[in-house]
Amino acid sequence: MFSAAQDPRGDAEPVPLTGERVSLRPWEPGDGPELNRIVALPEVWRWWNGEDFTAPADHARRYVVLVDSAVRGMIQFYEESEPGYRHAGIDLFIDPALRGRGLGVDAIRLLAGWLFTERGHHRLVIDPALGNDAAVRAYEKAGFRRVGVLREYWLDHVDGAWRDGLLMDLLRSDPAAAGPARG
Repeated sequence: MFSAAQDPRGDAEPVPLTGERVSLRPWEPGDGPELNRIVALPEVWRWWNGEDFTAPADHARRYVVLVDSAVRGMIQFYEESEPGYRHAGIDLFIDPALRGRGLGVDAIRLLAGWLFTERGHHRLVIDPALGNDAAVRAYEKAGFRRVGVLREYWLDHVDGAWRDGLLMDLLRSDPAAAGPARG
């Protein structure tokens, strides 16, 4: 993360954000049980390996994805602190029962807009598993472009095999970065 000395925009803390379909609120310890329920679902667990969401992340800042004021997922970001490589990365999961409604796309666009305007980033990256087709479709709908395949990028906890990832990015100058959330 950036310190106030490294980041001319200050150490802006995440603030609540409201989109067309979802709201984002900074993670609180009480969100953990519902996030752990969602991440334990087979469609999510496959990609998240049962990470525990009852404690704060040491590598990222988390938001909960709210739909009708209920916790329905999580989106997080990390920031590269090296000035010559400054960018932010995003990770996301949504309750599979709510797929196909544009909720993930709305959440991605909300956070991306905040990272571009309030944190001053020019580039965002995301690195889903190459086989996670639902995630890749959502990221593409949000404006992310495929950059390349990261060969043997992540260790699959199901069978212990190394799997490929897909590097995707979104630039502040991309037309989709300026558009309203839509899904």
